[in-house]
This record gives sequence, structure tokens and C-alpha cells, in this order.
Amino acid sequence: MRPALDDGRRRWSAAQLDGAVAAARQRLAADGTRVLATVLDNGAPFVALDEAALSCGVVHVPLPQFFTAPQMQHALQAAGVDTLVVEPELSAAWPGLGWQPVEVAGQSLRQARLPATPVPMPPHTAKITFTSGTTGTPKGVCLGAAALQQVTRGLVDAMAPLQIERHLNALPYAVLLENIAGLMAPRLHGSTVLSLRLAELGLSGSSRFDAARFHATVQRHQPHSLILLPQMLRAWCAHLMHSGQRAPASLKLVAVGGAAVGAPLIRAAQALDIPACEGYGLSEGASVQTLNLPGAERPGSAGRALPHARLRIAADGEILIAGSLFSGYLGDATPVGEWWPSGDLGHVDADGYLQVCGRKKNLLITAFGRNVSPEWVETALRGHPAVLQAVVFGDGAPALSAVLWPTQPDAADAALQAAVTAANATLPDYARVARWTRGRAAFDVHTGLATANGRPQRQAILQRHADALGLALEPTA
Repeated sequence: MRPALDDGRRRWSAAQLDGAVAAARQRLAADGTRVLATVLDNGAPFVALDEAALSCGVVHVPLPQFFTAPQMQHALQAAGVDTLVVEPELSAAWPGLGWQPVEVAGQSLRQARLPATPVPMPPHTAKITFTSGTTGTPKGVCLGAAALQQVTRGLVDAMAPLQIERHLNALPYAVLLENIAGLMAPRLHGSTVLSLRLAELGLSGSSRFDAARFHATVQRHQPHSLILLPQMLRAWCAHLMHSGQRAPASLKLVAVGGAAVGAPLIRAAQALDIPACEGYGLSEGASVQTLNLPGAERPGSAGRALPHARLRIAADGEILIAGSLFSGYLGDATPVGEWWPSGDLGHVDADGYLQVCGRKKNLLITAFGRNVSPEWVETALRGHPAVLQAVVFGDGAPALSAVLWPTQPDAADAALQAAVTAANATLPDYARVARWTRGRAAFDVHTGLATANGRPQRQAILQRHADALGLALEPTA
């Protein structure tokens, strides 16, 4: 019988893992825990605590290790966390909390009890996921057990024909997509969860990724499925092309989400034997809503609605979702209706495939009155192997401009110009990039040019590069 979980240290049978969950549940009850926060690497301890909390009515708040100290503090206070469990080396970040050693799933962790005041939250909240907005202040999205289970069941039903028996977690469990699609769904299906520490996969922080180490790990473990962010897929493809290698034949599905992917990257990945399929979702919908699947895919689209999801398009082009909605935001008593406005623009084609055009709030209106979604142009630019990240500007300007960050730091300007030329050839004249500049720093949280979860800080990028692009800045108060 295949193991339920392999964390690189031990292969856990289903009965052994259930025993670890039961022990964690007993400890939560003995401590009187109401709201549990974890700052953990991937591995058996997170799995045990996550499943224990869900089974006994404790609210779980998984926090990513790449959150800044102010973001961590905000999340702990906003959620009224009374129990905090972290990796031993992280406890030094909170001196004076009275840390106690605690063993979970055979590993030594640190636990602190916090003098928290209960905070109001929507009824039946089971999990709170914090998402960094463009301001960097995390927003607490409250999810009920029913919504989590709807998405989990929808994924299992949709992917049943693929017969996936080994899923390798390549994203942190604090990322809701991996938590549900990469942990809860494989567990329900009875697949083996390959739950390795993230460093073994070449991932550190929110944006540092060693594609060579990642590929070596994938080759060693031969998984059937993975979930990747677009920049991870792009870096993996570049490594395979430069090294003359291909993806392992074991792979049946590599789901890609978190940002627009684009048909060129999907096709480039598939040419390297990576069965890449783009999806779409948001935290307010309890993660993934649509997904392309092998044999039922349309590169460039985000796929069809999964069994748990419903979609419709508003009159102004905004994507509305229903079927597995969140319960509400922390600190906001506004009720959640049947349909939730995603903030994304798009349309559904005649065959039911969702095309996502970009964020409604980012829509540019050029000096000639043409509406342009910058994400549309950015996806075209990132379709070239020389471009890792791109941010497009042009609101009120006669033409668009872009800031580009190369895949290889020593890439020549000629390679970036070739990317712009190639992208422009696929775009109408009003959406072409007339001027561009190389980024002066990487787009990540350390430079202040991206949020903790990797979204570009557009205003900060504009401030840093306006002179090079010849753009005027709005006066600040």
C-alpha cells in the first residue's frame, strides 16, 4: 500500500498520519486553543496541525515565513491568535513570548500561548488566509469548512481520470492553493503527498528559486503532479533548455496559477515534456475556480469551471464567481452575497474556457482613449524567454512603456528588445510598447518593488523608473 505522506525523513502510512493528527487534536483541546497560527515549513507537522484544527473546530491561520515582522504582528492581532507554533529557529524573532518545546508528528517545534482577545469573525470560520494587497498590509479572508471541502471534492472529481498517485508540494502550505489543491485534495483522493522542506525544492523567501535544484528534486522523486507559479515554470523551462534536459516522464499534470501565464509559456513547457495547464482562482473563492486539464485544454485560457465553481461576466466585463465563496473578511461585517466580484476582467468563450484579461483597477486609458489591460501586454512580454518580469504603464500617455527584468541578469539589451519586438507583433497598435527600460532592481519584497506574495508594486516601480521612461509623476501630498 502506498504511503499517505513522505516528508523526506519518514514515509507515513495513513494510520500513522491519522495517529499524528489525533495527537495534535488532543493537544489543541488540552491547551484550550481557539485560534491557532502556524509559521512552518512544509512537512508532517503542518499536515497534522492543519487536519487536527479542521476536525475539532479550531480556526487555523497558516502564515508564510516570508511575511515581514509587521505583517506577522498584524495577522496575529487581527485574528485574535491565542496559540502560535513555529519552526525552532523562528522563535528568536519573538523574544519574551515564553516559548515551550512541543513535539508534533515526531518533530520538535516551539509553541507560545498569546494573551489574545477574541475577535469577531464570520460564523463557522475554519481557516483564515492572509493575502498581501498592493499596500503590503495583509487582509484576512475567512473560509468555512464547507467551502474548503467543496473545492477539495471538486478538484478530486475533476482530476480523477488522471489517476494521480504522487503529488509533490512545490509551494508553501501557507499558500492557499497548495494547502487545498496540493494537500487536502490528494489526501482525500488517497494519493501520496510528497511534503519536502522547501529548501530542497530550491525555494526560499517569496521570490528566490533555484531551478536546477528544483529539477534535481523532481527527477529524484518522480511525482505525477505539481503546482507552480508562472515565474517558477518560466525559470524551470529556461534551465531545461539551457541544460538540454527534459521533464521526467512521470508527470501527468503541472498546474500553474497565481498570475497570468500565457500561451507561449504553456507551449514552451509542453515542448519540454512539462504537462503545464493554466488555472484561475482567488482566495475569496477558496482557491482554484477554473483549470485546463490534459485532453481538455486551451493554451492562453484559464480553463473551464471546476465542478464546485460557477462563473458569469458582468456588463462591464468583470468576472463574478459563486459556489465556494469565503465567509467574509476579518474586521468587516459586510455580508457575502451569492456572487462575488473578482476584480478581474475577462470573458468566457463559446466552449466554456475562461479568458482573463487583467485587473479591473489596473485598466489603463491611453491619451487616445483606448482601454488597455496592462496584464495583457505584460503576459505577451513574459512570453519571451529573455523576460522574467514586466510591468507596463501608459495611463493618459500617447503610447505604452514598460519596465523589464531579465531572466538572466547578464542578458543583453538586444535580447530584451527582441522580446518587445516579438510581443508587439502579437498586439494591436494601441497596445504595443513604444519605450522600455531595464529594471534597476529585482521586483521582490526586499527591494520594495513587489508585495510579499510577489505581486508588482506598480506605483513604486513607476517612481523608480519614471525618468528612464520619460513619464511624469503625479505630485504627492
